[in-house]
Amino acid sequence: MQIFHTIEEIPADFGPSLVSVGNFDGVHRAHLRVLSELVVRSRQRGARAIAVTFEPHPMRILRPDSALKLLTPTPEKTRLLAETGIDAVLLLPFTRDLSLMGPREFVQQILCDRLRAIQVHEGYNFRFGHKAAGNVEMLAQLGRDLGFEVIVYSEMRLRGESVSSTRIRQLVQQGNVARARALLGRPFAIQSTPGRGRGYGAKYTVPTINLSRYEELVPSDGVYITRTRVGKECFDSVSNVGNRPTFGSDSYAIETHLLDFHPLELTAETPVELAFLARIRDEIKFESIDALRQQIARDVAKTQRYFGLMRKRAVKTTA
Repeated sequence: MQIFHTIEEIPADFGPSLVSVGNFDGVHRAHLRVLSELVVRSRQRGARAIAVTFEPHPMRILRPDSALKLLTPTPEKTRLLAETGIDAVLLLPFTRDLSLMGPREFVQQILCDRLRAIQVHEGYNFRFGHKAAGNVEMLAQLGRDLGFEVIVYSEMRLRGESVSSTRIRQLVQQGNVARARALLGRPFAIQSTPGRGRGYGAKYTVPTINLSRYEELVPSDGVYITRTRVGKECFDSVSNVGNRPTFGSDSYAIETHLLDFHPLELTAETPVELAFLARIRDEIKFESIDALRQQIARDVAKTQRYFGLMRKRAVKTTA
């Protein structure tokens, strides 16, 4: 997959293309529905399939006080987009000048002049241009005027719930990672590297890997059943997100205990991916280290039962 970081990087002979424009935060089930159809139709037409997204997220420019936390930082979003089979992604720098571009100007300069779009695929609630003045009806009219077709996708709902980045962020913030997983189509995960801890786990309870400071979205404080990928190895794990109140002064950390642990060679650059599967409990301040240690043993036992059931179901499915 080609990655363009500015409109000027796009070759003059790029296209014809089928295009989808959006933030694609999370690259969730509804995004995948659009992008998979985009790829199929582009192959049928002998054209390029390209996703146009923005860097940074427009909310961080238009509403800097919103403190928006992303489901997928740009490197992870780009990786997930590549897995859809599209030919290219344009990471369009979202500047104030771009935010002032009117709907027709955006379509003419970017979709038509640069990308030579013959089809544009968008969700029913797509908005574009200065002050989000453009909608799918306007886009369809511009398509008729400028010579491209517009394909509009209806709202995707799963068990009565809208599949959207906003809803998934809410679920993650609430700690409902199991429901977020259903809407994403995969577990919510964060990518980081090992960080320096205070040694509480190894000294008082169980050894853990602490993650480096992570600036994007994380689940609410609590204990979770997780899968942790360290380098190329993957482990069943139980993870804690929070301030570890039993140890006194707040010391926020994301730390994971590997159930089938064996010695690992870790460096500050070793990639660590933490995938959240289910929430076990809230973070609690215990009366003693021993009480905490007993609770961790119960958390580990619950996690082991969870993975045991998962493996039994997998065996039945493949039998």
